[in-house]
Amino acid sequence: MKTDPASFSDNFITEDINQQAARARGIEIGTYDCTLGSGAFLKYLAELISAQAIVEIGTGSGVGTLWLTKGMINSGVITTIDEEIQHTQIAKEAMLDADISPSNYRLITNSPLEVMRKLADRAYDLVVIRSNSEDILDLIDETHRILRTGGVLAIDRYFGGGKVSDPAQRDEKSVALRDAGKSLRMNSEIWSITLNPIGDGVLAATKL
Repeated sequence: MKTDPASFSDNFITEDINQQAARARGIEIGTYDCTLGSGAFLKYLAELISAQAIVEIGTGSGVGTLWLTKGMINSGVITTIDEEIQHTQIAKEAMLDADISPSNYRLITNSPLEVMRKLADRAYDLVVIRSNSEDILDLIDETHRILRTGGVLAIDRYFGGGKVSDPAQRDEKSVALRDAGKSLRMNSEIWSITLNPIGDGVLAATKL
């Protein structure tokens, strides 16, 4: 039986046993995680820009956090934010299982926008947004403020389960993601963008 190219791409690189365990825990409680393919792409992106300071919005089970720590340089720190305490708890379990040093991560349970507003200007290399949040335009504004020049914003699961590309879909999440893409595309003087169709889509934007 022929495997379609999208599935082949998404499963081209496998997850380790700790990532598999984290994903399984996430499935049990219904977390919103990266796909395998997008996780591998985000790791590659972190390596490409030598990311040392990363912010992740939407911790979920921690499987995406594990992908990002694989791409982060050894002395780096990832700040990962989720509004659900249960998500933070199982993500901490994932980090402990993978033997990630506590000095390399911060797990925060709070409103992402509230946390982002407290982060320092131009201090971060990579921001990953993976969230159902309808305030994504505000998150993008804060991302631009905290990223260094040449830093990257990645909106993971940008396709929203395939709804974003369908203009007939007018639910709040789809509209918010669509507007986010339009905003980044229109602000070409401050962002250089690309859309990668792997997984559920990764919209990447470099701060100019």
